Amino acid sequence: MNFTFKLKYPNSKKPTLIYFRAYFVNEKKSFIYSTGEKILPIEWNPVTHQPNDLKGRTKKAENHRTINKQLNRYSDYFQEIVNRYKNVGEELTIDIVRQRFNENFKKSNTKNDFIRIYNEFLNEKENDFSGNSISKSTLKRYKCNLNLLKDFQNDTKLKISLGNFNDKIYNKFLKYCIEEKKHSANTLHRNVGLLKTFFFWALEKNYTYNKDFVKFKRPSTFRTDEIALNMSQVKEVYEFDFSKNKKLERVRDLFVLGCTTGLRFGNYSKISRDDIHGNFIRVIDLKSKSKNLAIPLNTISKEILQKYDFNLPNISNQKMNKYIKEVFKIIGFDDDIKKTMKYGDELIETKSLFYERISSHTARRSFITIMKNKRVPDKVIMSYTGHKSLEVFNNYYRPSEDDKVSYMNEVFK
Repeated sequence: MNFTFKLKYPNSKKPTLIYFRAYFVNEKKSFIYSTGEKILPIEWNPVTHQPNDLKGRTKKAENHRTINKQLNRYSDYFQEIVNRYKNVGEELTIDIVRQRFNENFKKSNTKNDFIRIYNEFLNEKENDFSGNSISKSTLKRYKCNLNLLKDFQNDTKLKISLGNFNDKIYNKFLKYCIEEKKHSANTLHRNVGLLKTFFFWALEKNYTYNKDFVKFKRPSTFRTDEIALNMSQVKEVYEFDFSKNKKLERVRDLFVLGCTTGLRFGNYSKISRDDIHGNFIRVIDLKSKSKNLAIPLNTISKEILQKYDFNLPNISNQKMNKYIKEVFKIIGFDDDIKKTMKYGDELIETKSLFYERISSHTARRSFITIMKNKRVPDKVIMSYTGHKSLEVFNNYYRPSEDDKVSYMNEVFK
């Protein structure tokens, strides 16, 4: 596709704007775009459509070379767009080129094109009724990631866009997350994954031609020292007398139900009579929204469900995480627990009390650990929990010090 540069006012006695011009045969009209560069018409070559080629190191010659360099940015980028659309066999329109030029050369009419497009991405994810919609928790992570990007932009005074997000900005983003936000390696790994998903979406939507993000390497994950209960600890929690504090009793019961079913909190907190078929709890996995789970009832899970007549206490995950710590604190789980976190390449060890490390998800981790300690085959446990990846599944296994001692003594009697 032919293109050229032209002056806005070729007969002017003053410096005038230089326009990029390309003719679109299908639309029978020209795309005209201001480069922002100015030049005196007398210094413009009407044949080459470039500034006059001046030799030497005079101020005027340097200025002409600078203008040429800027004009080359427009011509090179336009050619890149044309080639890409030709390769995929799609029609290139003036509106598409104008949008890409606005994005790449920072002339968007919106206050922040990057944020606007990310919000469009969130809106599409939130209103996806195709059967591939994401969970509320994943949507929340995407929104948190957007806030993180806003903070990064504001704190570093960098205006980010789809077009300029290159290796240099990516490395600054990683440094910001590690040094300013104190994100662990696992948090950083997850957030970069979310960011790349957004970039792939933007690429598919033709909002960008910048493919630098494909080469972005996600920081390696690091296995943290998470808490898991053994069976004797679960029994201790279940048998503790909370009759004088009904709120904590309900929280405790919900948690133990999670420990004895292996379900996610969003599943185990909402079990009803309709989910009981024979001697099984049958629900759709909250995360995949397609996998049917069948978890056999056991003595404890059946007892808890019958206690509430299959109408479990209604509590949010946020309040559950708050009150379950109080439950464990009252019972006396207040040992010091060492936690190792990775920040960049640095390992940081901190200490916290046992009960401070408990959350609603500890129940699922405890279920898997208890089952594996009882030599239950992985495939059987995974059929309960809904895990598809053995690698992800094994990350939930947390043998305690007592478990390690027991296994050692069992082998070397």
